[in-house]
Amino acid sequence: MNGQLIVVLLLLVSAVVMFAANKPRMDAVALIMMALLPFTGAISINEAISGFADPNIVLIAALFVIGDGLVRTGVAQRLGDWLIARAGSSETKLLVLLMLVVGGLGAVMSSTGVVAIFIPIVLRISQNTGTPAGKLMMPLSVAALISGMLTLVATAPNLVVNAELMRTGAAGFQFFSFTPFGVPVLILGILYMIVARRWLSAKPAPGTGAPALPSVRDWIERYGLAGREQRVMITERSPLIGMTMGEVDPATTNGARLIAIERKTRFSSKLVKPLPSTDFRAGDILFLDILAPGADLAAARRDLALQELPQSGAYFADLAQEVGMAEFVVPSTSRLIGRTVVESKFRATTGLSVVGLRRGQAPLGGNPLTEDLRAGDTLLVIGGWSDIRRLQRDRDDVVVFSLPAELGEVLPAASRAPQAVACLLLVIGLMVSGTVANVHAALIGCLLMGATGCIDLTSAYRSIHWSSLVLIVGMLPFSTALQRTGGVDLAADALLAVIGGLGIHAILASLFIVTAVLGLFISNTATAVLMAPVALAIGHDLGASPYPFAMIVALAASTAFMTPVSSPVNTLVVTPGNYGFGDFVRTGSPFAVIVLIVSVLLVPLILPP
Repeated sequence: MNGQLIVVLLLLVSAVVMFAANKPRMDAVALIMMALLPFTGAISINEAISGFADPNIVLIAALFVIGDGLVRTGVAQRLGDWLIARAGSSETKLLVLLMLVVGGLGAVMSSTGVVAIFIPIVLRISQNTGTPAGKLMMPLSVAALISGMLTLVATAPNLVVNAELMRTGAAGFQFFSFTPFGVPVLILGILYMIVARRWLSAKPAPGTGAPALPSVRDWIERYGLAGREQRVMITERSPLIGMTMGEVDPATTNGARLIAIERKTRFSSKLVKPLPSTDFRAGDILFLDILAPGADLAAARRDLALQELPQSGAYFADLAQEVGMAEFVVPSTSRLIGRTVVESKFRATTGLSVVGLRRGQAPLGGNPLTEDLRAGDTLLVIGGWSDIRRLQRDRDDVVVFSLPAELGEVLPAASRAPQAVACLLLVIGLMVSGTVANVHAALIGCLLMGATGCIDLTSAYRSIHWSSLVLIVGMLPFSTALQRTGGVDLAADALLAVIGGLGIHAILASLFIVTAVLGLFISNTATAVLMAPVALAIGHDLGASPYPFAMIVALAASTAFMTPVSSPVNTLVVTPGNYGFGDFVRTGSPFAVIVLIVSVLLVPLILPP
């Protein structure tokens, strides 16, 4: 063992210790190693930072952006809503569907991102069905980790292993090379979690009870708005057709105010903001707020040829993606004081409608538009979220008092979901067909996501997990340094000396165990960086195909079920699931053994050595 190798190994051990202690944070450790490795003489500074030019790093960043496009357009959220609708009250069915959806979505986007998306969905499911969140959070994390075994681009370790494979001159894996291994593991994972869920916590997690912010439905109940909802459709005979909102005589509306218009488009429908210049068309659905309880609505519908539609009973809460609510307080310096809402032309200047007025603790009865406003009055307004945010910034006449919990779930590009799905399918098609390189396909997908309005540059840059990229780039030089100093050959020879005569299954099992155990202390990506060269060196020494050895390391790197710190996916579900360290050990260790057995049996069968 030469001096350079000893120094490189000391740095590696130091990195592992810092990773295990999580001090400093992992990306900082990677930067430290990147700066120190050139001093060993094993690599140059240019080689230490060459990872920033690695196509796989660009590919991972691009996949983060594509995943964010699926979030911003509501594709992921719609999957969650479908899950709630289909599962019903069956906990088993809910678990199966949850793991299938998470596994499928995680196959084409960041598993960490998928878990972040589904945590609030699972909490909402838990609240609606009474199923303890602890019974669902562990299956969520297990499915997300298994999703890394389904496709080449599902997780960073796959790409790291594939890059090392290609560096040795091999052709590399195809997009679906992992699928024959991942699908059986996912099926077994679902069956296993159906049994293992009884070991999971049924206690509610601290802080996951009632939401801290009020909801739109809370305000609907508090201000008594449910009975004021009216939905009508403009028929072909209506005199409103061709007129603008500003031309309609208020006397003909019988105290009804227009909140929004739903208008059919070529492929779907959209909500139109009611402005004085907005025209009315046949087929438009009008969402009305009825201020006068005794109004003769039947006469108005007859005179204007409007067809009554079923009411939701929730005062347009179902439109929360486009139409929002907020409470604003009238400060002592406001120009609204002493004037009514109508006199102040509040709607014309803000684009928002006042639907409730609270003075003190209780909402006032009657018409809130005809009350003279006082300092300290609280106005409940309804309208577009963009108008609410604009009024929030403009503090001249009103100051925001309370925003609803639904604001956090508003999708920035909800109408672009079809475009996002089309971009995703195109990227997958290009990767599967091999028409262009994977990184090229992902970059094309990012550009199309931007061109179709699914993402913007600000959100794209924000979506990239820069710390994850720095971690990978910082650990990549270890691979080169260990190879140059003979560390990889030394490790391969040592492993072969112990189990070389036991056959291919024993060798693959040993590689799997070493990779999985190392992953208990450092990230699965860093584990893949260190173990891929060793595995390929063993394959080379045996004169065998490199593919089964590369595959076993990739599969083992995704088998991070055993501790809450072995993967960010596990860390995310600890608090909402109310888990302890023992929950992961007790639940994850048996399944890790199952994955070990399945992998060792399938890999040499599908990828002969």
